[in-house]
Amino acid sequence: MSRIGKKPVQVPAGVTANVDGQKVTAKGPKGELFFVANDEVSVKLENNAVVVQPLSETKDARAKWGMSRTMIENIFKGVKDGYERKLEINGVGYRASMQGKNLQLALGFSHDVVYQTPEGITIAVPKPTEIIVSGINKQQVGQVAAEIREYRGPEPYKGKGVKYAEERIVRKEGKKK
Repeated sequence: MSRIGKKPVQVPAGVTANVDGQKVTAKGPKGELFFVANDEVSVKLENNAVVVQPLSETKDARAKWGMSRTMIENIFKGVKDGYERKLEINGVGYRASMQGKNLQLALGFSHDVVYQTPEGITIAVPKPTEIIVSGINKQQVGQVAAEIREYRGPEPYKGKGVKYAEERIVRKEGKKK
């Protein structure tokens, strides 16, 4: 029995939800998102809440039950509040800046790295060592943040590179004489 799947997803104030077969559509102040649930679960709108139930007791159906409920909850939060991911840059001469819609990163390479911002994502650089990725799709925000971090991930000796703001780098001891 899925503890997460059992709970109905309440539709937040200011968000309109529509269930059409397996497709759940949410429209809010930030935009519109949809999620198509798997055929092994049923989705219904009851009392201003979306209820997800498995159609059988197979392991596959129960796994998709909790995942479908979480995805629906994520689209509701995305269209109401949106998601954001903060990145920090550590290192001498490492910095970020915006060139129009593109993010320009100086990460110690012989050239600057230019990252083109995808549709639906907003990148802000309040300080040269801080990047904020925001949008309404949780998966897309996380993917963009991971792609930026991938250019120069944090190294364990000095901690130089691009890291998530909440990430803790496990440091290693250097060479001894």
